Amino acid sequence: MSLILKKADIYSQYQQQDTVVKHAPLVKRIAYHLKSRLPANIHLDDLIQAGMIGLLEAANNYDAAQGASFETYASIRVRGAMLDDVRKNDWAPRSVHRNSRRVAEVVRKIENEKGRDARDSEIAEALDIDMSEYNRILQDASGHKILSFEDIGSGGESLLDNFPNPQSGLLDNVQKDDLKTLVANAIAGLPERERLVMALYYDKELNLREIGAVIGVSESRVSQIHSQAVIRLQARLSQTINE
Repeated sequence: MSLILKKADIYSQYQQQDTVVKHAPLVKRIAYHLKSRLPANIHLDDLIQAGMIGLLEAANNYDAAQGASFETYASIRVRGAMLDDVRKNDWAPRSVHRNSRRVAEVVRKIENEKGRDARDSEIAEALDIDMSEYNRILQDASGHKILSFEDIGSGGESLLDNFPNPQSGLLDNVQKDDLKTLVANAIAGLPERERLVMALYYDKELNLREIGAVIGVSESRVSQIHSQAVIRLQARLSQTINE
């Protein structure tokens, strides 16, 4: 009996190895796609290495009885492993997080007072900086914000990571489906250009350069608009959830 079990175990390991080899190109495809949407200092080889670990875990844990194909299941695990690795080695200095929170606080204050979208010039004035400095803050925050917003499909928690004055247990009473609805409604209420950039980036999956070509601005300007949109969403969602 023990010999039979040992042979079955060896066969199972062989199947897993064969599955990993067969789906290695999937890891590379996901890595290349993700790399085009992340900061330049994140290396492709690091994404692939993290993705291969995710693929191994997928091969070990896949259960065909759950209904999803292995490729669908593995894609989720591989992409998640890549994002987890990037997040674990967060490249953004503390000043980037701090400035993002300051902008979100100002946006929330202005919009509460004015009852409309906060304008860039108003935000810069409230921060006591000029527009070039404000745009630099948005540019610095852009890579981090892009990464954060990637998780909306899995519940949206990381979009809330940098909310101003976060409360303990903020999401305890918010179901994932409810959060997705809140996010969808908040996106629908964005200024037109910010809403368009979000749609092209997340729905159409265009990269920043391609979006710039569509709307007629530079890639860096698209990055700033995207960052502004996510910060605005953070400010609005934070207030909605706290109410």
